Formats: sequence, C-alpha cells, structure tokens
Amino acid sequence: MSKNIGYIRVSTLDQNTGRQLDGIALDKVFTDKASGKSRQRPQLTACLEYVRDGDTLHVHSIDRLARNLQDLLTLISDLTSRAVTVQFHKEGLIFTGEDSPFQRLQLQIIGSVAEFERAMIRERQREGIALAKKEGKYKGRKAALSPAQVEEARVQINAGAKVAQVARELGVSRQTLYSSLER
Repeated sequence: MSKNIGYIRVSTLDQNTGRQLDGIALDKVFTDKASGKSRQRPQLTACLEYVRDGDTLHVHSIDRLARNLQDLLTLISDLTSRAVTVQFHKEGLIFTGEDSPFQRLQLQIIGSVAEFERAMIRERQREGIALAKKEGKYKGRKAALSPAQVEEARVQINAGAKVAQVARELGVSRQTLYSSLER
C-alpha cells in the first residue's frame, strides 16, 4: 500500500516547521533542522531509506530538498527510478520519472536559482566577516583549547601518548588537536 511521506527542512533550530506541508495528510514525516547545502542530513537519509515503490514524497518547495542543482537532480532521479513520486507543493510540480522536457527544465531553473541563492548568502557572509575584521569587531571563533592545554597535549604526545587518547581526554576531535598543535 502506497504512503504519503513528508520531508521538511529548516536551516536553524529556532525556525518553525509548521508552515511546511500544513494541511496535507501524511503517513510519516521526516524533519531536518540543518542547512540544505549538503545531502548529509540525518532525516533526509532516513527518509530516502524509508520510501518505497508507489509512495509519494511531499516537499514544501524545491529548495527545502536541496540547495545544490546536482544534488537535486540526483535525488529526483534516484527517487523516481525507484517508482517514488516526488511532489513539490509551492511550485506545483510532480515528478514520476515520466516527466515532460518542460517540467525537467522548470526543475533545473528553480534548482539553479536555489544554488545561486546559497552562493549569494555565502558571499554576503564573507563580505560581512571581512568588514567586521577590518573594524576590529570580529575576532573569530574562540580557541577550543587554551595554550596550557595545547602545551600539556604536546608533552603527552612527545612522551608517547596516542593523539586519539589525548584528544578524548581534552574533549576535542583529533583534527582539532592537530590544528591546535600546528599553531
């Protein structure tokens, strides 16, 4: 028996998911509170594993599924090849795998706009950080380890301790420890 599955995504923890897919009868909903810049989202992964042949995946809008054109096209292709229908409510588009060339063009245009928006957000963010640094208002992220902790870690590692163990003791990742030791 086919099911109506919902996928909802917001970028931050404090954003409201209520307006997405409101009033649509769904059998199961997967909700991510994460950026759409990557496909590496826990609930998206779970949703993709859950949907089956004959199901319909409901998504509020194309940019909720992906902010990258290649990811969007790959997701749609993967789902429709498994006989999963994908419906985007805001745009009024439904993809079944037997889509018209015009519908495919619409998907590519809207996906390109979402990717462009993401690039513009990143550019404005970089410009804002550069301006704040110039004005002395941006100091960057606080160091994960104090100079004393880094020195203690260096002593332990030079004495033969494993980096992974020292990192665990300090409550940081190995990469954070390596980066701190390089400074």
